[in-house]
Amino acid sequence: MEIPYIDMQGVNARFEPQLSEAVKRTLASGYYINGPEQQRFERTYASYCGVRHCVGVGNGMDALTLILKAMKQLYGWDDTCEVVVPAFTFVATAEAVVAAGLTLALADIRPDAPLLDPLSAERAITSRTRAIIPVHLYGQICDMEPLRKLADNHGLRIVEDAAQAHGAQYDGLHAGALGDAAGFSFYPGKNLGALGDGGAVTTNDEELAERIRALANYGSQRKYEHLWPGTNSRLDELQASILSVKLPWLDADNARRREVASYYLRHITRRPELWTLDYTPGDSNVHHIFPVFCHHRDNLQHYLSRHGVQTLVHYPIPVHKQKAFASYNALHYPRAESFAQCELSLPISPVQPQEHTRRIVELINQYNYEND
Repeated sequence: MEIPYIDMQGVNARFEPQLSEAVKRTLASGYYINGPEQQRFERTYASYCGVRHCVGVGNGMDALTLILKAMKQLYGWDDTCEVVVPAFTFVATAEAVVAAGLTLALADIRPDAPLLDPLSAERAITSRTRAIIPVHLYGQICDMEPLRKLADNHGLRIVEDAAQAHGAQYDGLHAGALGDAAGFSFYPGKNLGALGDGGAVTTNDEELAERIRALANYGSQRKYEHLWPGTNSRLDELQASILSVKLPWLDADNARRREVASYYLRHITRRPELWTLDYTPGDSNVHHIFPVFCHHRDNLQHYLSRHGVQTLVHYPIPVHKQKAFASYNALHYPRAESFAQCELSLPISPVQPQEHTRRIVELINQYNYEND
């Protein structure tokens, strides 16, 4: 039995013939950039997230970069102003800070979850700090109450990295409505995925939304009039039409992911060398990724591969150990480093057959690293 990490063909086959109809409608419209499909999706996604504004952009990193660039311009920040980011995240979170011309500051994650630790974040704050980026990693929302208090106490902006958290909730609010602005990715493998790159910014701040929209369009609000140095980062009509087909199914897909995750959590035998995260019953985690942790992670991955199970690692090198951030390499964030050494992502998707899930659990429970 071959078990893929995610069956992308199976994920998208469910949306036929609607996807083909959306493509044909877009082709026939004659609008391929900044047209009615983008506008319709932006309105619908803003409503879904519970915010007033959504700006479609080229990808998730662009979403974060544009938020920070717009804030830098509107609030008078300079290149020395700092943004606090967790040391354990996909590197794009940190790269967005650098791309926006700001200074990266790092903090460790919580001991019980791969999420920004408020205490470590507070220690990272200086007189130059202007924002923090909570990353809702793996589909789990950060504990926002202490982070909001931290931001309020220090006069900081909160920028959510919600690239893995489409549909996740905290105190009845969706990801994307929990800070000053949020960046989303619609990379094909996301819970809400396009058929290519795509991203969006959500916010309740009209001035911020309009500045981001202009910066994403060469710094222009009117054709051939450029008010600020900008870039080209727009959600095209084709991807917007595809996302509009998929969005109504997002909650059902997330519910199916929770079912798979619940089976893993109930049936995987925890032991000193292999464990899972603890989740609160009724948790709104949307399980973009389901991680297990093993002191012999590479051995476990090879074992599963030999038995036909594809797994991934999210993420093997924390931000401060990346060559791209050489000036941070000497820093030590023990929990980020531990998670990076032990994490293994199991297959999970809304189309994953129950027999696959059972087989994965069976293999993990049979695994004995001493005999591997």
